[in-house]
Amino acid sequence: PSALNGLQVDSRSPVRAIAAAVDASARSIQGAADAGANFLIVHHGLFWGGVQPLVGSSYQRFRLLVERDIAVYSSHLPLDAHPEFGNNPLLAREFGLMPSRPFASFQRVPIGVAGDADTPTDAILSLADTFARRQGGRARSSAMPNGHRTRRWAICTGAGASTETLREAEEAGIDTLITGEGPHHTTVEAPERGVVVIYAGHYATETLGVMAIAERIAGEVGVAWSFVDAPTGS
Repeated sequence: PSALNGLQVDSRSPVRAIAAAVDASARSIQGAADAGANFLIVHHGLFWGGVQPLVGSSYQRFRLLVERDIAVYSSHLPLDAHPEFGNNPLLAREFGLMPSRPFASFQRVPIGVAGDADTPTDAILSLADTFARRQGGRARSSAMPNGHRTRRWAICTGAGASTETLREAEEAGIDTLITGEGPHHTTVEAPERGVVVIYAGHYATETLGVMAIAERIAGEVGVAWSFVDAPTGS
């Protein structure tokens, strides 16, 4: 409810260049300023805590935005779910998987994707680890039986491992769930539900959408764009 999708901070000047980042953090804002961008597209915006006073770190973020005249546009769950620019379909493409149906509904709106395959699960884990390492992380999995093959998979990026998604995966016959992160109990629960969970990193799995949007918009309006890499370790 506090995501406030859309334009969160305005600017006075025409857009000179676009920056994309996963989070509207002080590092990302400074990175946009250093790149000469005055329009910052993020997945996680400025208002996760709901109503909050502009003091401390919150004040510093807004002060930098105003002083450098940087606008902020945020898209959270709509970006996860978008069929072309969404984190979930783009991550599926990254791993050579073809989505064929929705997965992980939030308020009856599907956010994730699912599909069929026939490939060794450790091969997908290897791809996930290569991908995660590019963003300063690494991938891991819940307990995986020897010779496990992925035949029915699902993807829900970010903090997509939960009791709810594991229950949905079990009910749908999903054998491999690819996500960013999840509570420790999901590593215990997953094998009991017949699911292997691949955790590829919250930050890493949500880099693709903002880059895709920035690249498309920059191309259409004729300005430069860049990605501000500010890994969180999650």
